[in-house]
Amino acid sequence: MLLTGYGIREWGTALAATAALTIPSALAGWWPVAAMAVLAFVAVAWFFRDPMGRRPASDAPLDLASPADGRVSAVLRSPSHEGVGGGPAVVVRIFLSVLDVHVNRMPAAVEVVGCDHRPGRYLDARTEASATLNESNLVRLRLEDGRPLGVKQISGAIARRIVCPISAGDRFDRGERFGMIKIGSTTELVVPDEPGLEVLVAPGDRVVGGVSILVRMPAATSVPSATSVPSTTSDQAATSQSPSSQPPPVSSGH
Repeated sequence: MLLTGYGIREWGTALAATAALTIPSALAGWWPVAAMAVLAFVAVAWFFRDPMGRRPASDAPLDLASPADGRVSAVLRSPSHEGVGGGPAVVVRIFLSVLDVHVNRMPAAVEVVGCDHRPGRYLDARTEASATLNESNLVRLRLEDGRPLGVKQISGAIARRIVCPISAGDRFDRGERFGMIKIGSTTELVVPDEPGLEVLVAPGDRVVGGVSILVRMPAATSVPSATSVPSTTSDQAATSQSPSSQPPPVSSGH
């Protein structure tokens, strides 16, 4: 396990401060002070950890991997979403606590179309309103077959910085890192609402970024069939990056 380069400013500063406190304290015999400094650094380092060797649980290219670690807080249907070019979408929302890994990963092999950063508030990420009112960054993506996909990074009450150092035209493999949200946040996977789409998770499920499969997309040339995603009456999603009201839950693969 390594420490992510996205947080080098924070954990680098913590490391320098720890060394400045620990070395003289140890030389002076102030072991409690030295121990507290080391423990403080461990806490910072734990937040910025970056697990290695993760692989998606499925090799199927249209099985979309989770873009974040955390717990599924909602699975919603939106009649219109910017993340998929303004068309209907299914949104899988993941809440990240301060104890979760905060590095974001790509759900599939994609090309970056663009990133739309929007300033906003810093409400508690566990609230429904935070998904539409908080500062956010929508990463618009394109699959290899040309279909749109989106990942939305949303700040929280503690998380005040979204990191996403990517540009239009960049290409990523499934599970590859592309950014992070610092200290407690929400990440959304936005998928075109198509016939044959299968949602494989439900609210309350724990997911692992780059490993857990959230959605199974139909082949681009598949024959339309009944989708498992129920409709919603939300009329505000057309002007936001994610649904602004809580519709009925989406049928899952459970």
